[in-house]
Amino acid sequence: MKKLQISLKPGERIYVNGAVLKVDRKVSIEFLNDVTFLLEHHVIHPDDTKTPLRQLYFIIQTVLIDPANSGDAHAMFYQSLASLDASVDNATIREGLTDVRDFFDRGRPFDALKVLRSLFPVEESILSQSKRKEPGTLDQHPTH
Repeated sequence: MKKLQISLKPGERIYVNGAVLKVDRKVSIEFLNDVTFLLEHHVIHPDDTKTPLRQLYFIIQTVLIDPANSGDAHAMFYQSLASLDASVDNATIREGLTDVRDFFDRGRPFDALKVLRSLFPVEESILSQSKRKEPGTLDQHPTH
């Protein structure tokens, strides 16, 4: 791995190999070897997991934040992914989920999260279209 430098703002947190670090001032950290980390602004909270892709993201995030206790999260990941595979028709999301599985299987959960973040707008668009098409909404046109 090449060197990786990250800048953090005062009060910002970073999750490194399961540890939570909080800095009290602006600081740059340089990682000189392989490390598993997650920046605070990439962390989603349980209240934010209202969609299937965000739920999958949260599961992978759990693997990153608490690697020592990630066995259950690994099982949940594969169950959730199988459920999504069975229910999603959108080609962009399906391709993205294939990438997510590949990254996760290769021990690259951070890259899997990156793919999922890129799919959130697609999912939001699909969900908003579906809400507009429900009975009693704007898309109904009476016939004469």
